[in-house]
Amino acid sequence: MRQGLIAVALAGLVWACACALLGPAADAATVSARAGGAADTRGSAYPAAATRPLVIAKASQFARASSAAAHGSTKSGSRKRRKPKPVLIGNPARALVAFEAMQNAYYIRGSGLYEGEPFSFLWPFSQALAATVTLANVNGIAKVPGLSAELSRELQARLIGLGNYLDVDNSGAPEGSFTSQLSAFDATVAPPAGPGGTKFYDDNEWVGIELVRTYKLTHDSAALGSAEAIMAFVMAGWDSSPELACPGGVPFSNSLENSERNTVTNAPGAELALELYGLTGQQQYLQFAETAYEWVRACLLQSNGLYADHLNAQGKVADTFWSYNQGSMIGAGVLLYQATDNAGYLYQARQTAKAALGYYTLERLNSENPFFVSVYFRNMLYLDSVTHDPPGPALAQGYVNYAWQHLRLNNDLFVHGSPPLSELLDQAAIVQIYALLSSPPSTYF
Repeated sequence: MRQGLIAVALAGLVWACACALLGPAADAATVSARAGGAADTRGSAYPAAATRPLVIAKASQFARASSAAAHGSTKSGSRKRRKPKPVLIGNPARALVAFEAMQNAYYIRGSGLYEGEPFSFLWPFSQALAATVTLANVNGIAKVPGLSAELSRELQARLIGLGNYLDVDNSGAPEGSFTSQLSAFDATVAPPAGPGGTKFYDDNEWVGIELVRTYKLTHDSAALGSAEAIMAFVMAGWDSSPELACPGGVPFSNSLENSERNTVTNAPGAELALELYGLTGQQQYLQFAETAYEWVRACLLQSNGLYADHLNAQGKVADTFWSYNQGSMIGAGVLLYQATDNAGYLYQARQTAKAALGYYTLERLNSENPFFVSVYFRNMLYLDSVTHDPPGPALAQGYVNYAWQHLRLNNDLFVHGSPPLSELLDQAAIVQIYALLSSPPSTYF
C-alpha cells in the first residue's frame, strides 16, 4: 500500500506518525503452527513439521512514544505548520497502522503470499484475508481518497494468493479416513509451488466465512461459488459412524491419524452454513447448521456453561476452554436465531456469553493466542448488536489498548507470549479487533 496514502489516512493520529514502519527484526525462532504451540528452536524442513519462522522481540524494540510526540510538538526552532485535517483517528487509524506493519513485515510483494517456509500456512493466511476484509468494512475508509480502491486491490491480492492453496483433485492420494474427492484448501501451498497435503476443516471454514464476506463487498459470484464448494467439503466430512462415541461431528482434519471432532470444526461450519443459507435460501445449509450446532451442545458443552475443545473416538473430552470455541458457538446461536426466529437459540447464546464473561478475564485472554481472542470478540460483539446489551466493546477495547501500550514494537508489529514473539497470525488478529470495533456488526458475517 502506498506510504503517501497511509500518511493521509493517519493525518489525525499524532502518536502513530511518530512511529516509523521498520522492517522485521532479525532474530527468529520457530513455533508450533497449531494452537498454543510453545517456542521451539529446532528447524524444520518445509513442510514436514508445522513450524514457521517468527520474530523474537528484544526489549529495545518495544514502542514507547515520547511525551513530545504524544502531544504533537515540533522540534525546537522549527516552523509550525498547519496540521492536516484528521481523517482516520482512534481504532480505524490503529487498524490501518497494524495492517501496514503486517504487509511490510510478512507479505511477499507480487506473489499474493506471505512469508513462512517459504510460504505461510493456510491458517495465518486465512486471518490475513480476514484482516483485509474487515479493514475494508471500517467506517470512514471511504472518506480517504483512494483508500477504498487500494484496499480493493489488496483484497484481490489475497484472493490470488488463496488460489495457491487450492487442491482441486483429491482423488490421487488417500489422505485418511475422511478422504473426500471434493476440492478444498490444503494446510500448505498446493503443488506446484508447495507440497499440499492435509486439509484442516476449520481452516477451510475460516476461508469460507471470509469468501462470503468478500462476496457481500464485491458481488463477485466466484467468491460465493468458492464458499459453497468449501461448504460441500465440510458437509461431506460429517462422521456419523456408529462405532464412535457421540456419533456425528466434523473432524479436525482429513489426516489418517486424526481422531478428534472439535467445537472449532463444527461451530464455524454452522456459521458458514448460515451465511450461505441467508444468501441462497437452500434448506440443506440451515439443516446442517442446526445439526452441527446441536451436536456440539450435546457432546462438548460442560457443566460450567463453556464448550470443551474436542473429544476423541472413544468419547474422552479434552476440557480445555479456548475463547474462540465459546465465541463461535455464541455466533452460531445468534445466526440461528436470525434464520429461524427461534428465541431459544438467542437464549443459549446469551447463556454462553454470560459464562464466558465470567471466565475470560482480561488476564486470561492475554494468555491466549490473539487469534482465539479475535474470534471471541467478533462473535461477542455480534451478539451485543442484537441484544443491545453490549459488554463486549469495553472488553475488546481494553484488550487492544493494553496491546498497543505493552505489546507493540517500534515497527508496529505486536508480540505475544514468552519470549515475546511476532507472527502473521497474531498481527492479523490485532488488525481485526481494531477494525471490528470500527465497523458495523452487520458486516461481521
